[in-house]
Amino acid sequence: MIALRHAVLALSFMLAFTDAALAEVILHRGNGKEPDSLDPHRAAGTWENTIIADMFLGLTTEAADGDIVPGAAESWTVSDDGLVYTFMLRDNLLWSDGVQVTASDFVFGMRRIMTPATAARYASLLFPIKNARAINTGQMNPGLIGVAALDPKTVEITLESPVPFFPQLLSHYTTFPIPQHAYALHGEDWVKAGNMVSNGAYVLEEWVTNAHVKVTKNHRFYDAENVAIDTVFYYPIGDSRTGLKMFETGELDMNLGPEGFPSAQLDEVRQKFSGEGRVVPNLGNRFLPMNTSRPPFDDKRVRKAVSLLVDREIINDRIVSVGARSAYAFVPPETANHQPGAQVDFVDMPMPERIAEAKSLLAEAGYSEDNPLRFELSYRGSYDNTRRLSAVAAMFRRAGVIAEITAYDSRISYSKMDAGDYEMGDGGWSADYNDPYNFLYLLLCDSGPMNWARYCNNAFDDLVNEASVTLDIKKRAAIMAEAEQIMLNDHPVIMLDYATNRILVSKRIQGFVDNISNTHRTRYMSIIDD
Repeated sequence: MIALRHAVLALSFMLAFTDAALAEVILHRGNGKEPDSLDPHRAAGTWENTIIADMFLGLTTEAADGDIVPGAAESWTVSDDGLVYTFMLRDNLLWSDGVQVTASDFVFGMRRIMTPATAARYASLLFPIKNARAINTGQMNPGLIGVAALDPKTVEITLESPVPFFPQLLSHYTTFPIPQHAYALHGEDWVKAGNMVSNGAYVLEEWVTNAHVKVTKNHRFYDAENVAIDTVFYYPIGDSRTGLKMFETGELDMNLGPEGFPSAQLDEVRQKFSGEGRVVPNLGNRFLPMNTSRPPFDDKRVRKAVSLLVDREIINDRIVSVGARSAYAFVPPETANHQPGAQVDFVDMPMPERIAEAKSLLAEAGYSEDNPLRFELSYRGSYDNTRRLSAVAAMFRRAGVIAEITAYDSRISYSKMDAGDYEMGDGGWSADYNDPYNFLYLLLCDSGPMNWARYCNNAFDDLVNEASVTLDIKKRAAIMAEAEQIMLNDHPVIMLDYATNRILVSKRIQGFVDNISNTHRTRYMSIIDD
């Protein structure tokens, strides 16, 4: 009888275990590229943000539609002068190992990212915080940053000047808390699977390089009862054709792009995957930065000449035709707090005249048929990018310009631009928050590796900094537009288009909301049976 009872109990346990295993909800996400890092202070790409923001929670966060909502902070107040924000943390905030999340974890994170030794590529994003710039440039001790823990549940942040988009900025992974206890135990290895603890909806379980990143539900997340998906696999899908095949075979539930499927197959995708393959606007841009710190692009005449030669409409309307709008300015026109109007000075010039002016500028700069302008155009090697940049190289040849186009893995391409180890590159930017500063700061003298063009104009910097302390939104927008025009007159980049995203999302996915920031946190999604 005892043996029978044990057998029944064992069978019941096995059935319960099997039911639990069958009930596990798994999401397979195509994620564009292999992460460089999952450390919030060492990452710099939207593909890393996708994973990091599933695991960590900032003081604010994004709703399913991309709007900013309370995150780790349940509420906050702002001083009358707009300089001091006081955030009250939620009562039930725990790290995934059960340790309490405190205000000190946020202070620790802010100090760490500003410390020069951290070498955070994105540090300049937080320069609006008091003393952050001076700390990051080695002029002040990190302890003097304007971030304080008033008590375990209260974070106070003091700014250099009022910043209208500051709550949006705090949803970015550079501002996320860092677990002091895990860092103290593991040092820089705290980000490895098995060592990392997180305060968001998911925790890192496995990272197999060039294969996948796997995260599992954090049952200590304050809102865990409303998180429906148990496990997420993120795959580094660099080729849109591969992503489309994997979606078709059911290996992917979604592939969000920006190149989720090839542009040439747009009509086919819409017919074959009705409602699952679509093109959505994105608050971003695509451009070709030129390394202004060395020849040949230290000469403005050369930079303007090559920009004149690029026919944006042919590229966007014929070569890669997916609804992207041709760009002649840097800040997308729909950006909040923005005054459109700045643009390069040849928008209305017919192409034959543009080619003639380009040839004249090149001749002034010392280039000729016997001494042609020659440089490497290094780019992110995707299917559509190859088509796009091959067309650009052909356009250059109309004025005798020889661009040797070289495809690199996206990580290598970005690393080369970060290091200034390139001549003409291939860049794209998706806004971290909806404000023109998030675009223009990329070209400030002190923006470090993020300033791929190595552009530096004190008049531009002065205006952007003046705008940062201007409270009147309209006046601020006008100053930003004036700064943008100065930059555009210097031609440090060749603007190509304002971005769209081609995405694939299975009908099985519920809770997915198209939004201009292309922000889609897994915690809001669920999966229904076919």
